[in-house]
Amino acid sequence: MIRFGIIGTNRITEWFLEAAKQVRHFELAAVYSRTEERAREFADKHGASAIFTDLNEMARSDKIDAVYIASPNAFHARQAIALMRGGKHVLCEKPIASNAKELRAMIEVALERGVLLMEAMKSTVMPNFDAVRENLHKLGKVRRYFASYCQYSSRYDAYKQGTVMNAFRPELSNGSLMDIGVYCLYPLVVLFGKPDSVKASAVILESGVDGEGSLLLNYGDMEAVIQHSKITNSHLPSEIQGEAGNMLIEKISQPERVRIVYRDGGSEELTRPQAEHTMLYEVQSFIELIRSGRTESPVNSHANSLAVMEIMDEARRQIGLVFPADLEGERAENA
Repeated sequence: MIRFGIIGTNRITEWFLEAAKQVRHFELAAVYSRTEERAREFADKHGASAIFTDLNEMARSDKIDAVYIASPNAFHARQAIALMRGGKHVLCEKPIASNAKELRAMIEVALERGVLLMEAMKSTVMPNFDAVRENLHKLGKVRRYFASYCQYSSRYDAYKQGTVMNAFRPELSNGSLMDIGVYCLYPLVVLFGKPDSVKASAVILESGVDGEGSLLLNYGDMEAVIQHSKITNSHLPSEIQGEAGNMLIEKISQPERVRIVYRDGGSEELTRPQAEHTMLYEVQSFIELIRSGRTESPVNSHANSLAVMEIMDEARRQIGLVFPADLEGERAENA
């Protein structure tokens, strides 16, 4: 069994546990929270025997082998580094860090300690994404990748009434690009690598984060167009356009249906059966990597996570979105 600790007692963690408890070799052993009351409440609910309110104590503990981090984005790097220094494997929610500088520091510690560090990007380890990768050649020369993920945030109505919740706070390294756009970018990088150039635009909200935005990424012989939003919805499928046909992907954030429409009018259904709890696949992949002695995912790799983070850094530079985490890195470097 792989004994997990979790950081974050929110809705995402609840979904994670619903999926993880269906995975062989998963055991929930500990819960971390800033308050003992919340940690105990969550641990009792989900059957964890240990609780922690001190991160360093958790890192030193011999009761856990790995930790799933689902705290606000701004805390990811600090928490992951402390845990990896304690010899713990880390599965960290997307986006894995606030910026590329933080991620490079995380990767350095992971390599130094010989532990597995993996970004919890579920879409790229799902069966329907495998279908995308394995059938991409059928499109002929690819000329355009289009990805759309626009989801009206459940916190946006409160924001409009004057209550700024975590989802719209720059001090937590949040916003549409980080929370939503990353789902469009990660599959792009896995399939096609890092682009030659990036052009970004966005609508910046009064709180200081982007509410929605677009990216145009150039690869020389193809381009990628991405739209993301936390303040509007979209029902458009994503699409990879090739000279021989088009691949349509329903829900780029968790591919539900994949099919090809060929130039001659024929079509091919590529959709594969998937579990209801789609986070199952990231847990399964993570555990299999640990049990096989691997310290890096071949799909959600350090290189892919870093390329995505570098794209988002450049996009934020262009739209003028600076996080406190960026300034902290600069201060540390100049100290």
